[in-house]
Amino acid sequence: MSSDTMSSVYLRLRKRIGIRPGGVVTLGQAARLFASDPELETKLERLTLHRHTEKDGNRVVIDLLQIVRLIRETSPEAVIDSFGDPQVLVIVADAPREPNIAVLVIIWLLLFLGSGLAIMNFHTDVNMKDVHERITELVTGKKTEHPLWFQVPYSIGIGIGMLVFFNHLFRKRFNEEPNPLEVELYMYEENVNAYVIADEMRKKNEPGETITARKQEKSEGEIEDG
Repeated sequence: MSSDTMSSVYLRLRKRIGIRPGGVVTLGQAARLFASDPELETKLERLTLHRHTEKDGNRVVIDLLQIVRLIRETSPEAVIDSFGDPQVLVIVADAPREPNIAVLVIIWLLLFLGSGLAIMNFHTDVNMKDVHERITELVTGKKTEHPLWFQVPYSIGIGIGMLVFFNHLFRKRFNEEPNPLEVELYMYEENVNAYVIADEMRKKNEPGETITARKQEKSEGEIEDG
């Protein structure tokens, strides 16, 4: 009887991992793994799931059934329990390059000027100047063309409101609650991952579907001939 007889293996696939071009994906990278036998766990963590080649492109999807098959080949008596997602997305990319300071400054200026223009255009569309003058007239009883005592605090309040809304001041976070931008980026990344996985799985299944369809057509033709 082998040492890994009836050993329980629990695994949860990660949603997304990254490797370098030509790299190897191991089970320890692709999933969180626990086995009742420590030796088996160490052995499975080093199990090679995929070796990247140029024809794979920059993204690879590893399916749970593929992992189960490889585990069975390594340890036929293992009892496998899986949790979470049925696929893991592998992103193939070189090491990130150092950011270009000049490009960052240009982008920052474009965003700063663009957001400023957007705010000014909004205030022009809703005729905010007349609104301030009317509010000032209602409060003080006098009509003023430049109610700076109202406009200056209003402008400062817009900046403070944006800081509170995005929950950031440079790298400082005011609290642990995620801001709306982070939530939107998370949802975007989740949707992109789901689409990429579905697209890659469709590409994997197409050749098999074509072969199956040809077999069905051939068998139908034989029946008609008979």
